[in-house]
Amino acid sequence: MDHIALSPERRALGKSHLMVSPMAWGMWRFAGDDVNAARAKVEAALAAGINFFDTADIYGPDNDEPFGAAEALLGRVFAESPALRDQIVLASKGGIRMGVPYDSSPAYIRAAVEASLTRLGTEQIDLWQIHRPDMLSHPAETAGVLDALVGEGKIAAVGVSNHTNAQTSALSRYLRAGIVSVQPEFSLLATAPLFDGTLDRAMKHGVAVMAWSPLGQGRLGDGDPRPGRRVAVDTQIAGVQSALLAHGEQYGVGIAATAYAWIMAHPAGIIPIVGSQNSARIAESADAYKVRFTRTEWYAILTAALGENLP
Repeated sequence: MDHIALSPERRALGKSHLMVSPMAWGMWRFAGDDVNAARAKVEAALAAGINFFDTADIYGPDNDEPFGAAEALLGRVFAESPALRDQIVLASKGGIRMGVPYDSSPAYIRAAVEASLTRLGTEQIDLWQIHRPDMLSHPAETAGVLDALVGEGKIAAVGVSNHTNAQTSALSRYLRAGIVSVQPEFSLLATAPLFDGTLDRAMKHGVAVMAWSPLGQGRLGDGDPRPGRRVAVDTQIAGVQSALLAHGEQYGVGIAATAYAWIMAHPAGIIPIVGSQNSARIAESADAYKVRFTRTEWYAILTAALGENLP
């Protein structure tokens, strides 16, 4: 029986020239003042074969730190170890303003990108994404400033996060640079992109898909649950964990790696964003490449997640 196999080889991010690993490392909880500890996490991700790093200017307040803190910490790592920047495809996001909450106006996008560049201590952000859509900004105006920033070399490529397919299409209509990636929430506990057209649209247009919270905010597997969040145990989650555990045992890997592998087995080439800040767990993410699926096995895990049989 044919198996779906995974490869650690880097590939182009959508239609861009950026060559990225099949997994990314997310920096939502990248925090603190210890630059050596921060650099160790960066190096752990690189050692696991991950060269694609995803941060955002809003990462900080959720960790009781200032706006921009995660970018600033990464900037300090780059300042002390400049060679690391050249090894990384750096993605960031903007467009969320404290208390507003969303702003994709041309003036704010330009200010947000330039502030991120300063915090990161870099001349260019490889992938800059609109973090959440601003319903009060016309996509033509948003596209205009993004195209200008690409032309100025301040960002290399444009993506969107948490956009509906219609919102992505509207921006694409005006954006000469093109949208190279979308970033929805996607896991076995958040399967909407399988059914709402997100993955189909991405495959149709050659757009990369980055999956945030691939372990269901820590509710699945052996990763790090979100601080302060009670890990729910119900029949559905227990069923998914059991299915992942049983499948992963065939390959000697844990639940988290199996969950990443299940996501990556989809033909859209989905890139799960590993959120752990534990160096050992970051290293274990590479176990995902050991896992194989038959169609029957892949669909059985999906059925466990849905809690009902497919039609």
